[in-house]
Amino acid sequence: MSTVATDVVTDQIADPILLNAITHAVESCLAMCDGSAKCVGVSNIPTSDHGNITGMIGVHGDVSGFITVNLAEAVAFSAVGGLLQDHFDKLNTQVIDGAGEMTNIIAGGIKNGLSGTKWGFGNVTVPSVIVGQNYQIAYAGGLQYLSVSFEHDNDQAIMLDDRLIKVAISMIRL
Repeated sequence: MSTVATDVVTDQIADPILLNAITHAVESCLAMCDGSAKCVGVSNIPTSDHGNITGMIGVHGDVSGFITVNLAEAVAFSAVGGLLQDHFDKLNTQVIDGAGEMTNIIAGGIKNGLSGTKWGFGNVTVPSVIVGQNYQIAYAGGLQYLSVSFEHDNDQAIMLDDRLIKVAISMIRL
């Protein structure tokens, strides 16, 4: 059974509605991928993404914005492997498509978690996947931003950077 620990977070750091939606969505997605993770960081200020696979999906309704899911390559191999019941040790179209599907699953979980709240949205776009590093996403002023970092339970990854998943949400109320 997967678990995501968030006991290090207080209301001063993060909107608890957004934080709960993100952590539950990641927990549900990783359960489908035969994995788990623990929360290792929360930021309401945009930070760099360390993983080289980033899924991005637009959201709109009463709010408008984006959800990004940044994965270390080792996490993508393990999680997509669990999702597809296969083994991956190199980046290929199945891993990239799987990262897009994970983004879709997480965005759907966040959508469900925010339903009926001031952050609720009714629609999502088709996910896009960025492969590579050294890019930067610039965010407009006035957005509600929250980034939650997780350490994946992949015992094959020795370095922390190879275990990281970061889910960020940036939205503005319309």
